[in-house]
Amino acid sequence: MTPHPASSCLAFDHLVVMLRDELEARSPAFEAAGYRLSPPGYHNLGSMNRLIVLDSSYIELLGWPQGTEPKRKEIALQPLGLDALVFRSAHAEADQQRLAAAGFDVQPVSHLERPLEVDGATAMARFRTVRFNTQPVDGLRVYYCEHLTPQHIWNEALCEHPNGVRRLHHIALSAPDAPAVADILARLANTRVTEEDGRQVIPLQNAVLTVRPAPGAAAAQIERVVLGLADGTLKDFEFAL
Repeated sequence: MTPHPASSCLAFDHLVVMLRDELEARSPAFEAAGYRLSPPGYHNLGSMNRLIVLDSSYIELLGWPQGTEPKRKEIALQPLGLDALVFRSAHAEADQQRLAAAGFDVQPVSHLERPLEVDGATAMARFRTVRFNTQPVDGLRVYYCEHLTPQHIWNEALCEHPNGVRRLHHIALSAPDAPAVADILARLANTRVTEEDGRQVIPLQNAVLTVRPAPGAAAAQIERVVLGLADGTLKDFEFAL
């Protein structure tokens, strides 16, 4: 599967893996699997993260410090595991207006930032995000991220993973009504849907989403994440939960 989207299609920004207050305790398992993690980062909204940085996207290990209560209501009740799809926004305000005009229950643009160390000095990674009051797809958490300081995220040293991983290839989902879910995701990403081997395929600028039918499921869910290695081979994203 290779992305062949329309030129106005959005890129995939990052995948969220929810680790709750176990982020620090579980980080060594990801490092043992060959992923180079960014140092812990602490957002102004109270959450913390570590990143697995890829060539044009990343995987965010998200949680909050052990022994504390989460300040972000939208993550407080999220279970451990594959948690959210995040599309990249070039202009958060424009995307917010587009989504509102399309009838989605979208929030105003919010601002997120966290300090980090760059060449021995403290810098600030800054973002604008667009989130939903009511998620467009039952079972999935979806939002948008505009990077104001992308140079602080895509650090070449952090992209060199001992296990050879370099990029996100595709994310496989399942849903009770796969065509309906795929149609919503395509509208959110400003792209189109095709069908391949019984799955709905949503091409993005830098990755592909697929949705397979799961008639007995209660809601949509992220089932599998496939990464591309530097040598051109593919491997599943491993995580121990």
